[in-house]
Amino acid sequence: MSIEAINESLLRAIGVGVALVRGSDGSFAFYNSSFAEWFGEAEEGTTLLQVIDGLTSENLHDVASGASNFSGEFKVKRKRRTLVIAVTISAAQANDEVLLVVECQNITRIRELEAMIETYSNMVERNTRELEREKERVEKLLLNLMPRSVYEEFKTFGVVTPQLFDNVAVVMLDFVDFTDFAARTDPTVTLGELNDIFTAFDRISEQFGCERIKTIGDAYLAVAGMPDPTPDAALTVARCAIRFIRYLERRNESHQHKWRARIGLGRGAAVGSVVGIQKYVYDVFGPAVNMAARLQILAKPMTVVAPESMTYELVDEFQIDELGNFDVKGLGEMDLIEINSLSNTARVRF
Repeated sequence: MSIEAINESLLRAIGVGVALVRGSDGSFAFYNSSFAEWFGEAEEGTTLLQVIDGLTSENLHDVASGASNFSGEFKVKRKRRTLVIAVTISAAQANDEVLLVVECQNITRIRELEAMIETYSNMVERNTRELEREKERVEKLLLNLMPRSVYEEFKTFGVVTPQLFDNVAVVMLDFVDFTDFAARTDPTVTLGELNDIFTAFDRISEQFGCERIKTIGDAYLAVAGMPDPTPDAALTVARCAIRFIRYLERRNESHQHKWRARIGLGRGAAVGSVVGIQKYVYDVFGPAVNMAARLQILAKPMTVVAPESMTYELVDEFQIDELGNFDVKGLGEMDLIEINSLSNTARVRF
């Protein structure tokens, strides 16, 4: 085998197409089989510009004059497939003639892999964005189910340790004659009304520093003093309660359905924790919750009932009416008070 045949075999093995082109007229002096496979057989007198579509005479002139080498990529359609060929052209001197050395390499697979990688990268980026959005939705949902500090503990450790809070104030609200209203009203109307009212209650609770724990049917439960301590917890829940009443009074003036509520306040110890494994809910238990629930039952429509022990903390801001001694189920004998707005002092625009 001749040296030329060996070189041709090596070039073909590594997938390189080579051609020698006369600098004077651009005609072929030589090309190997790989070049012919990609660009076709060149007939006598055929020039490089005729074979490689997209190559310009200016490109060849710059190379032949020694100004610069040329490199570029060209697409060639062969057997229903488009190939991407990388072409490099440099000048060489042979006797007194300038020859252009054309080196070609099939980089189709490389470009296909790059396109595939880019597609996968875009898909991963899109999925990452979707996961981030889903994470935000889940976080928002969990923050509706539990206080932020509890959520942060749950997110970090996967569990929430039950905590006992010694000084918690609770506000419990329940609507008057809700069962009859729900029985005679379209469920969508009932749900819409509750959603409207509870949304307003949530805003009021947030405004005054209470943490809404849950709604149970037509009952609304919020607390102050947990999970973050609040020095004036009793005053906080009282402000919320009075504001709930005022909101309902104003709403009733302009809405078809009239809502009346009873509100009870409680104070004492309470335990807070996440309940459930598959369906999470943050709940509170203890004497303060029981007290608010019991006193709410004793309240007249559109009034707020609290234990007499809250009087000292509320007397400067609210009108306090003594209700006397009551035998409260589960709590025994208790002196109770009714709380009403004293002046505009407690009124915050909503």
